[in-house]
Amino acid sequence: MSPPPQELTTPQTNATSAAQQAQSRIGILIVAYNAVNTLASVLDRIPTDFRSKVTNVFVCDDHSQDATYLVGLGYSALNTDMPLTVIRNPRNLGYGGNQKAGYQLAIENDLDIIVLLHGDGQYAPERIEDLVGPLERNEYDAVFGSRMMNKGGALKGGMPLYKYVGNRILTKFQNRVMDMDLSEFHSGYRAYRVNALKSIPFQANSDNFNFDTQIIIQLHDSGKRILEVPIPTYYGDEISRVNGIKYAKDIVTDVLRYRFQKRGFSSGELSSVGPWYAVKPSSDSSHGIILAQLRQLPPSRILDLGCGAGYLDEIARSYGHDVTGVDAFEAPGVRTRVNRFFLADLEKGIPEKAGEGFDVVLAADVLEHVRDPEKALSEIKHVVKPEGFVVASIPNFAHWYSRGRTALGLFDYDQRGILDKGHVRFFTRRSFQRVARAAGYSVQVTTPVGLPLDVLAEHQGRGVEAVRKIDRVLAGFRPTLFAYQFIFHLRPRDPDVVETM
Repeated sequence: MSPPPQELTTPQTNATSAAQQAQSRIGILIVAYNAVNTLASVLDRIPTDFRSKVTNVFVCDDHSQDATYLVGLGYSALNTDMPLTVIRNPRNLGYGGNQKAGYQLAIENDLDIIVLLHGDGQYAPERIEDLVGPLERNEYDAVFGSRMMNKGGALKGGMPLYKYVGNRILTKFQNRVMDMDLSEFHSGYRAYRVNALKSIPFQANSDNFNFDTQIIIQLHDSGKRILEVPIPTYYGDEISRVNGIKYAKDIVTDVLRYRFQKRGFSSGELSSVGPWYAVKPSSDSSHGIILAQLRQLPPSRILDLGCGAGYLDEIARSYGHDVTGVDAFEAPGVRTRVNRFFLADLEKGIPEKAGEGFDVVLAADVLEHVRDPEKALSEIKHVVKPEGFVVASIPNFAHWYSRGRTALGLFDYDQRGILDKGHVRFFTRRSFQRVARAAGYSVQVTTPVGLPLDVLAEHQGRGVEAVRKIDRVLAGFRPTLFAYQFIFHLRPRDPDVVETM
């Protein structure tokens, strides 16, 4: 008896009528390479009663070295009941590249569902309705056929022992790192809702065999609903074109890339961190240091420029402060976390409605996002009290991370951190002090801040605390190299006083 389908996310079922299901435009993508002996059989095995539901069948011949393309054309001529389109790629696109081309065809032909089949006959077309049904009912966004759900079925079906062991090891590793619970990551029998494919950047994925893992990562990261259903295993005389060592290396690399991108590193093809910064709660983080300083103040009027979602301000208000927030974008719930909020782009100046006479102006992680920080600081002088001060935190471009990336010729933008893709200015401690003084401030205090381990480390255990202590010592010993950020306390300077560096 086959095990039941396994769901990977809690489905948010949208009930659809039988009439609506019948309207689904379904396509089948058959990726084929040197499949002259198997392609016709795969097409024959598509259930007759299912064919009437199919809008398009795309056979994508990936520039085979045999007569695969001619077999497809001949089959199309003899089987006019199947809406078959046979395409020969002008060059070999690779396994992933061939899928990209096929999914683009599905999008261009306005399909609702696309099923991936292999032209070598390794996956059973007879089970196609098991994959399509949940998508027709709009219960899931992707359905994967799994050879591992039938206990012992993979080996009985002829899967070589080394492939079985490798499959299990890699799947366990991927599940652990990605916090998933798939029975198999490495099946090529899949069906997708085309809208789900349109919502992820699959065109940026690899052209090689690790494409299948990358698309799972993207679906998972975007919260798509995934279901597994059991399928039989069949290994015949087909030639495996997968280099196992390279494949395993690519898979491990992709999964680790996902974890790094989840923490804000790299540009985010596999995972995005979202638009809003979270509060870093530890006492030696930039947020922790700023909040500790605000806690020592009597109830004050605070202007937070670039307030984001207002999480920091919510805590500041609990200390008795009155907080006005300004940002170019309105995050969900921000108005509930500040006393008042103004939507404004700091590139165009501080909005007059925000007022003036503030005791404290926060410019935390914001001045690196404006093209003229000296001008922005000059404008802040008009809204802060003469006896008030500005708290500015900036990333340190001279940190070992950005230095190392640049020295190795790997300079590129990340989603977060020193190389945040939203940064238009880069600072060192000295260069920012120069900008602040030119804008008419005296630099009262400069505090080095270490690595943002609250964000980088998912679990805060003893190992993380040990790293934190070492990093703190190094940042104090040589801040220009080991400080990830600097926090500056700036006071408006009397224009008659000349400050030297």
